[in-house]
Amino acid sequence: MSREEKPYPPERAKGPAGEGPERGTTRDGSPRVLFVSPEASPLAMTGGLGDVAGALPQALLRLGADVRVVLPFYRGVRKRMEGSAPVLTEVEVPLGGQDLRCAVREGRLGRVPLYLLDREDLYDRPNLYAAPRGDYYDNLERFTFLCHAALRIPGALSWTPDVVHCHDWQTGLVAPLLKGPYRGDPSVATARMVFTIHNAGYQGLFPAEKLEVTGLSRAECYHPEGLEYWGSLSLLKAGAVYSDALTTVSPTYAREICTPELGLGMEGVFRARGDSLKGILNGADYGRWDPARDPHIAAGYGPGNMQGKSRCRKALVQETGLDGVPGDRPILGVVSRLDRQKGMDLLAQALPELVALDTGIVILGNGDMRIQEALERAAAPYAGRVSLRIGFDEGFSHRIMAGADFLLVPSLYEPCGLTQIYALRYGTIPVARATGGLKDTIRDGENGFLFEPYDAGALAEAVKRAVRAFSRKKEWPRMVRNAMSADFSWDRSAALYMELYEALMGRKAGGVSAHG
Repeated sequence: MSREEKPYPPERAKGPAGEGPERGTTRDGSPRVLFVSPEASPLAMTGGLGDVAGALPQALLRLGADVRVVLPFYRGVRKRMEGSAPVLTEVEVPLGGQDLRCAVREGRLGRVPLYLLDREDLYDRPNLYAAPRGDYYDNLERFTFLCHAALRIPGALSWTPDVVHCHDWQTGLVAPLLKGPYRGDPSVATARMVFTIHNAGYQGLFPAEKLEVTGLSRAECYHPEGLEYWGSLSLLKAGAVYSDALTTVSPTYAREICTPELGLGMEGVFRARGDSLKGILNGADYGRWDPARDPHIAAGYGPGNMQGKSRCRKALVQETGLDGVPGDRPILGVVSRLDRQKGMDLLAQALPELVALDTGIVILGNGDMRIQEALERAAAPYAGRVSLRIGFDEGFSHRIMAGADFLLVPSLYEPCGLTQIYALRYGTIPVARATGGLKDTIRDGENGFLFEPYDAGALAEAVKRAVRAFSRKKEWPRMVRNAMSADFSWDRSAALYMELYEALMGRKAGGVSAHG
């Protein structure tokens, strides 16, 4: 029997006797959940996925779940958790016909146990996924290793998950591995699989000839109903096809990915999983994003006392040099990746028209060099009116959120979006395109402004409507109150995930198939 055809029983780790949690259920029968993610805030993140994987497990823990998180021990994580100790000193992980060893270090995300895969040749790099010239050449190996290791940790720790919850293409192989090579492993064989798509635009595509790296059977898995995608392997498709339940990060995005416009070639796959596909809106971490106790801003404030927001505006004007903006005119904020998905090409085109409204504009972000250069050219004539800062600065992003009057989110598509949710809590009114989670969180004319067509003129018209509302002194405070009273806490979203887990735990597990 070849390696790819046989189950991989977990190698018992070499470590102190009795180390690690014991097998068993939670006191009230709540689910045991293994989170597998390539990112988790605040340790490692490139976007919203990191926020979700950092905050959702903590909300699930508050609801009684026994939840653990598996994450690579990246260079950046290593620097922040130098004191972490190995909970497992040597775990064997199969990769492309050979067995590699790694240590597993233990840390914490708040109170949630965190297991870090310590393998320097795979994860000790400057960035998570790519060098300046492109993706790391061995990303398939790096994230295949993550998927196999995640399924070996429960057995090594004598802990049996009820649900394995995986996130984005980097973890997509976990589902077919569970239903193929690991179906005979008692520590994970009965676990149900949830796969969350944070952005269908990132599909984890690799050459078909590299299938042997994964440890999956070509006969069982490489076909149009499996991993095969136009002659390549797709790890996103693997997760979507083989998982027991498929989720996206907002109800509207769940519908959008089933269309040719936003399914990005995989709409047929998602439509086929329609009965198992659910959109659950991401939540906001109000522990980090709360103007009443934000350490990054000039003054705290809340719905009952908004004087602090005026101080935050003055501090933002001083920090950014927006001395050309009249005191009674609004400031528009942008905190975003600088790429087309985020609508930053529209912003560059619309910038002169927005400045003509006597507004100030503060932009923070980095990304696509062409869009960055277009924004730099557009902003150059408007010293004192437009501030553009290239890069990412956590504290500055909070100060924009607190000091601006509006937040612009003109995305081409937006699976969920978190910045508009943060803006609402800060009384900073979002102006956004009506797509994905933006449409699910913003009520046009009540707590924000939406526009439909993807063009610079439509963005400018929406900002004009917003500026008119800003000048109406009776209407404006009501809109700000509406925004600040919105509740998108993780507790509400976590309760929906708990319902999903519990429904799955009532189903009988199966073998390898497209739908479990």
